[in-house]
Amino acid sequence: MSIKLNQNMDLPLSKKEEKAEQKVGLLQRDIQLFGGGFGDKKKESFFSDLRTLLLAGVDLKSSLEIIIEEQPKKKEKELFLGIYEDIMRGKSLAMSMKDSGQFSDYEYYSVEIGEESNRLHAVLEELIRFYAGRAALKKQIYSVLSYPLFVLMITIGLVYFMMNNVVPMFADVYKQFGSDLPPLTKRIVNISNHFPTYMMVFGGVVIGLFIFINTQKKQEWFRKSISTVALRIPKVKSLVQMTYLARFTQSMHLLLSSKTPLVKSLELTRKMIKFYPLEQAIDQIVKDVAKGKSLHEGMAAFSIFPSRMISLIKVGESVNQLEPMLEKLSRQYNEDLKHQTTIIGKIMEPMIILIIGIVVGIILVAMYMPMFNMSNIIAQ
Repeated sequence: MSIKLNQNMDLPLSKKEEKAEQKVGLLQRDIQLFGGGFGDKKKESFFSDLRTLLLAGVDLKSSLEIIIEEQPKKKEKELFLGIYEDIMRGKSLAMSMKDSGQFSDYEYYSVEIGEESNRLHAVLEELIRFYAGRAALKKQIYSVLSYPLFVLMITIGLVYFMMNNVVPMFADVYKQFGSDLPPLTKRIVNISNHFPTYMMVFGGVVIGLFIFINTQKKQEWFRKSISTVALRIPKVKSLVQMTYLARFTQSMHLLLSSKTPLVKSLELTRKMIKFYPLEQAIDQIVKDVAKGKSLHEGMAAFSIFPSRMISLIKVGESVNQLEPMLEKLSRQYNEDLKHQTTIIGKIMEPMIILIIGIVVGIILVAMYMPMFNMSNIIAQ
């Protein structure tokens, strides 16, 4: 399969041309970072395509040419073209991926181990499983949260319409009668009169929180505070804990199966997991393992790791089956997480509908209450 790429790609470049290309490459990578990153699903697809072509007997350079040609988007094509050009200059696949700025140290190191040990196919297969699992987990969480968010938007729109159109209409009618209104009706009418102001304040608070979170989310104090709060809410605690334990076991299994040393695996896993309590735990576990302690002994000092998980890892270490044990734990946590998110989604749906019914019901009752009072007076 012939592919038309840059015909001068194989020719040696002058120093001036090479510097110019490097500047263009850096600019392209900066644009990619701001225009939507190279996400988990795209990485899974890339590793899958590359593994399939390599197993079919296609060499690395030709495999990348085919992948480049098949890319529908310009950004992805430029990313893979940059990797291809680096390989043509003599760099390894791992180093080319690292220099692209779109792959983590975790992926770079795994691929490097695969190239050095001639087990690139196996490493790519593990990376495919890793990102397929992460993509499935994200999809599950998004599917659970999307419905409540959609209903919340509908609720805000409905309340906005009623406060700006329905309530003022009833208020004008009741003014003509001149009778005293019930307390609940007065409150709803008062809220309706000042509703635009309340909406502006609400919007300002939301925007302020969004800016605050985005500017502080990488600060240690903020990450520590958020994780502490999350781990104190009963249902949220189990969900968050299970999510990051699934990532931890999945990452450790991938790296250890790639014949990465235990300490190095822990260090790379820490870079992948952006959860403060787990990062702090891994930092100490790395020190303990470096001093001669086993993995399960280091984990036992931290409550973030369940006792059952520690016991199974202890068994895995004692029979020299740590990798399969981590894989088993990863599958179990992902299944449990999927089950929990499904249950939470099913519970949240009727609760949100109930909340909408209560909000709309209160407004309607408040508006019709004076009519009921007047009908009682007329009947008397």
